[in-house]
Amino acid sequence: MSKKSKSAKITKSAQASNPAMQVQLASGETAAPAKKMSNKTYLKELEKLEAELVHLQQWVVSKGLKVIIVFEGRDGAGKGGTIKAITGRVSPRVFRVVALPAPTEREKSQMYLQRYLPHFPAAGEVVIFDRSWYNRAGVERVMGFASDEQVQDFLKGAPLFEKLMVSKNDIILLKYWLEVDMDEQTRRLEARITDPRKQWKLSPMDLKSYSRWYDYSQARDDMFAATDSEWAPWFAARSDDKKRVRLNIIRHLLKSIPYEVPKPPKVTLPKRQSAGKYQESDHPVKYVPEVF
Repeated sequence: MSKKSKSAKITKSAQASNPAMQVQLASGETAAPAKKMSNKTYLKELEKLEAELVHLQQWVVSKGLKVIIVFEGRDGAGKGGTIKAITGRVSPRVFRVVALPAPTEREKSQMYLQRYLPHFPAAGEVVIFDRSWYNRAGVERVMGFASDEQVQDFLKGAPLFEKLMVSKNDIILLKYWLEVDMDEQTRRLEARITDPRKQWKLSPMDLKSYSRWYDYSQARDDMFAATDSEWAPWFAARSDDKKRVRLNIIRHLLKSIPYEVPKPPKVTLPKRQSAGKYQESDHPVKYVPEVF
C-alpha cells in the first residue's frame, strides 16, 4: 500500500469514528482543486476578506464580544501562515495571538488547563491560540509527555470545560484542524532544512514527530471523537494549498460570527499649524545608509 493510500485510509477512519467530521473531510476530498491558486487571485480575494475582518473587529469591540480561535494540526500544516493572514490588517490589541512555549516546572505542577486561562479574552477581544490545550491530546500523547490516564482525563474533561466557556462565559469558540497530506508535509519540512529563513521553524521535536505520522493520526481521530461537541465543534480544512486554506478559513470565520458592517465615519484631516517660532535644529542627524 502506498503512503497516499495509507493516508486516505486514516482520513476515512476519522470520518467513520466521527460522523460530524464526515461532511467536512469528505467534501474537501471530492472538491480538491486540480492546481494551486495563483498569487494574483489569492491577493485579490484576501484583500476583500481583510476588509471584512476589520468590520468584524469593529463589531467585536462595539458589542464587547469574547472570541477564541484554536488552530491545531500536524507540523507544517500551515497554522502560522493562516494566523498571519487573519491578523495582517487588524489591531494586535484586539486580535491577540498566543503561542505558548513548553511548560515550566512550575506550570507542570499546576492544573493542566491553568496556564491557558490568563490568556483568555476580555470583552472586545479575539484570542487566537497557535496550538492550545489540545497539546495534551496531540503532541503530549504521541511523544509520551502525558500518561494514558492523563490523556483520557483530558478527553473527558475538555468538552465540559468548553461548555463552561461557551454557555456560562459567553465565549465564541472556533476550533480548526489543518489537514496536510503526507507528501506535502515532507516537502515543507525539507524546505525548513534548506531555507535559512525557515530554519528557526524546525525543532528537534518536529523531527521526532515526523516519524510518527500514524500515531498522530490515531491521536487526531480520538480527539475528534471525544471533543467534537455540539457547542464546540471541530472544523477541518485541507491545507495542501496554503493560499486556498487561508481564504477558506477566513471566510468560514466571518460566517461563524454574525456581525454588521458599520457605517464609515466622515473624517477630514485638520489644517496643519503654522511653523510659528519653530526653527529646524542644526544637530547632525545620523541617517540609515540608503543602500537601496
